[in-house]
Amino acid sequence: MIHFRLSTKDDLPRIMDIWRRAVDATHDFLAPDDRDAIQAELVTFFPQISLLLAVHDNDTPLGFMFLHDGHMEALFIDPDQHGKGIGKALIQRAVAEHPALTTDVNEQNHKALGFYEHQGFERTGRSTHDGQGRPYPLIHLRYKAAV
Repeated sequence: MIHFRLSTKDDLPRIMDIWRRAVDATHDFLAPDDRDAIQAELVTFFPQISLLLAVHDNDTPLGFMFLHDGHMEALFIDPDQHGKGIGKALIQRAVAEHPALTTDVNEQNHKALGFYEHQGFERTGRSTHDGQGRPYPLIHLRYKAAV
């Protein structure tokens, strides 16, 4: 069964493991230097914020999400847990608090884009570069509230 809790500093090694493994499984378009630079930024950033963790009964983190002002900045699931409803559960929790939830997804990450659209997100725009100015186009998405 999946439970949710906020991250602590003790979770950082597992969070970074999930991030690295998820990126390796889904972001093959990233240049190695960019992947390393992003990882270095996150090692500094993650301890400063609270992430929502999806954890197993034994409290092992299976995935995480970072929300900021109604925008989902990050959603990463352990690749061994893909397809088990963890990402969907985290999104449902976020939408319950933020019905107009927004997020961005790398244009080259076709599986993630399909996942978000299947969860009820619609495209609202596109940027040619990511938030740090790297040449990785982003698709901007917003959750479609039920009418």
